[in-house]
Amino acid sequence: MPDIDSTRPPAPRHPLFYAALAFSAGILLGTHAWRPATWWLIALGVFTLSAAYFSRFRPSVAPAISLVAVLFAGAFVLQLRQPANQSQRAILSYADGRELTIIAHVTGEGALRDDSFGGTRQSLELETEQVIVEARANQLTSGIRVTLYSQPHAPMRLFKYGERLRFRTKLHPPRNFGNPGAFDYKGYLADRGILALGSAGAEQVEILPGIVGSKARIWRSRAHRSVLEKIHALWPPRQAALTDAMVVGEDSFIERDTRVDFQRSGTYHILVVSGMNVGILAFGMFWVFRRLHLSDMAASITTVALSITYAFLCDTGSPVWRSALMLTIYLGVRLVYRGRSPLNAIGGAALLILIYAPTELLGASFQLTFLAVVAIAGIGVPLLDRTSTPYQRGLRNLEAVNYDVSLPMRVAHLRLDLRILGDRLRKLLGGEFWTPALAAGTRSVLSIYEVLLISSLMQVALALPMAFYFHRVTVIGLPANSVAVPLTGILMPATAAAVALAYVSPTLAAVPAYIGSVCLEGMTGTIGTLSRLRIADLRIPTPALSVSIAAALAFALAMILSRRRSFPLALSGTLLLAATGFWIAFSPAHPSIHRGALEVTAIDVGQGDSTLIVTPEGRTLLVDAGGMLGPGVSQFDIGEQVVSPYLWDRGLQHLDAIAITHGHSDHIGGMTSVITNFRPRELWVGLIPQTPALTRLLQLARERGVTIVNRRAGDVFDFGGAHIRVLSPPPDAEAGKQVRNMDSMAMVVGLGNTAAFLEGDAEKKAEHLIAEQDPRAGLLKVAHNGSATSTSPELLRAVSPQFAIISVGAHNHFGHPRRETLERLGNAGVTTYRTDLNGAVTFYLDGEKVTPQPAAPR
Repeated sequence: MPDIDSTRPPAPRHPLFYAALAFSAGILLGTHAWRPATWWLIALGVFTLSAAYFSRFRPSVAPAISLVAVLFAGAFVLQLRQPANQSQRAILSYADGRELTIIAHVTGEGALRDDSFGGTRQSLELETEQVIVEARANQLTSGIRVTLYSQPHAPMRLFKYGERLRFRTKLHPPRNFGNPGAFDYKGYLADRGILALGSAGAEQVEILPGIVGSKARIWRSRAHRSVLEKIHALWPPRQAALTDAMVVGEDSFIERDTRVDFQRSGTYHILVVSGMNVGILAFGMFWVFRRLHLSDMAASITTVALSITYAFLCDTGSPVWRSALMLTIYLGVRLVYRGRSPLNAIGGAALLILIYAPTELLGASFQLTFLAVVAIAGIGVPLLDRTSTPYQRGLRNLEAVNYDVSLPMRVAHLRLDLRILGDRLRKLLGGEFWTPALAAGTRSVLSIYEVLLISSLMQVALALPMAFYFHRVTVIGLPANSVAVPLTGILMPATAAAVALAYVSPTLAAVPAYIGSVCLEGMTGTIGTLSRLRIADLRIPTPALSVSIAAALAFALAMILSRRRSFPLALSGTLLLAATGFWIAFSPAHPSIHRGALEVTAIDVGQGDSTLIVTPEGRTLLVDAGGMLGPGVSQFDIGEQVVSPYLWDRGLQHLDAIAITHGHSDHIGGMTSVITNFRPRELWVGLIPQTPALTRLLQLARERGVTIVNRRAGDVFDFGGAHIRVLSPPPDAEAGKQVRNMDSMAMVVGLGNTAAFLEGDAEKKAEHLIAEQDPRAGLLKVAHNGSATSTSPELLRAVSPQFAIISVGAHNHFGHPRRETLERLGNAGVTTYRTDLNGAVTFYLDGEKVTPQPAAPR
């Protein structure tokens, strides 16, 4: 009998996959090397004609030339993509803070959520109809996003798709945080057609007559809400929130701690509706339809129709639609060709998506989705084909002896051994079930092997994009996914059945709902336990270019070698890919620092403070970490989503020390994530009132082994080649019950004849005491976001700065920085920078002069 490897069919060809790669390369070329569309079109025509010529006279050369033509087609299609037309962009002329009256209809529903001040809020995506300024109505169609707020304990209704609203607001254009490595929020909104942002009180919103929108979207919106109602009727709130997210893509009710658990365990793809969810549901439906004796074509068509309906119902964006499209192409190829090629189906789906929306390629979601399915189809499936798959197929109909001769020798030997063992057990213990039981047990072992192999492959294949986009190494991803993915395979069809039966009878829905509950508890319990392990905190800086190139080449080589007939050669490619994954995770960081100079960088954290200090010897100190204003817990974590990405972009993996000037939320809100992500050695504190937020922060620091150091006025010490003098709070000051600005820790950090003065949010009374301690410095970190309560003339005379930096949020409702503060700085001859205008601003102090270097805003 032939061996397994020798009977493997020849590898199928993947022309669409190679075409998708070439088209993607063209998009990247067009992104980084702009040329007029006619330039790309001429190149496309030349290479297309060349390919046609060579296909006749030199057929072996024609495919390569054709791929070059496809490359230029990608660049050409990218150039054809037009930004929002001028009529849509006209809304920006009103996004200047003026009071407006807007008439608009809802195009994207929000969800009611508690805000930080005890009220309720919801964010709506709207399409404007009229913009009214000073009683003058202007017909205008454009996309805006408006957040509605209610007063504490005041009810707010949920506004629905198609409803027409009239309200007053002030619009402003969206803005990215001005730090290198920051998320392109402005581009994300532009892709959704949102060009301006605003807010309004819910009590001021007037509902107008009429409904605007497509009937299909109205139906989808109603069906979506109906499904959510059934889910919340079937499960308790916590489980219902998880089910909302996993099944229909509504993640509004997921707590931040739950999100973090899924992210740290490498299972976040399960928490959101993704291509995997569509695949699991489609597989379950197809299996049921085949068991109901539908034909292959009928089962395929029905599965595709229901999958598209599911994607439409979820309406969570591109990933689900990509998966539904890929499923349609794959099942179509499966019907037409007996020797089907998953890579060809993936390539076809990618081409269709990129032709329609070429900029999708530049998004993390697209890259992660297709890299995952390519890893499975291009590496995982070939490895399974030569290891477990022949045995899985060979374990069918174990009693059919004549079937042995058609199987590879190893598989036939396994069948024979199982029959012999089953016969001996039957004679020894009795019963006719031993042989089928042995076959089922062997299949289970092989299935576990397959889950472990694919999960391991996914961890190493996605190591590069996970490190690049999320700075995360999913060390516990293998055990977490080994439990979560199979449970999701049960949860998805059980939940779908429960919701469907709930429309008929809640009693009938109870059984699948219970199965779903058991799966949810098993999944969240495992993920929660694993995510609390210290090793799950492994975060890494942006990989170096050389590491990224090596990982990409290893991935390509693994795909090539996995199709070789020599199994050791195929295995070596996968091991090489695994080695690059470990390299990405554990290679030493290479921070971007200027040794020999003292660096002071004001990080753009919006309406808050965060300052990075790098000493001449390369030691790092982060003073404050920003945070959202207000007493509540925000879903947006400044420390995780703003401060940490900037530090990772700088190549920093650890901090030597952190300091909190005082305990207000816009200074300490992001510090929890900073401690978790960067594991500092010391935490410097001044006056610490016993507030819940400060107590939790100090407890976390102690748990993570951070040494807490109390700093008071009079402390003088060297830190990595920099000289530090603490000027506030006074040595004999006692902490009150509440956090006060005047208790801020202030210090002068110097090198040679240059220094920077940082005063937290110190106000005039504290500044009077500070001014008596010779705070002279060439750089002033302006207190309290430029409030009029700080930066007194007395302090300015004492500091006598050449430069000043104000950390302040764009369009903040406090009116910071105040005009009088800017005037005082101007009258003192100080050159002032602002993070809302200049983004992150770095100052280099070399001992003789101070050199400013603003970041390039995105």
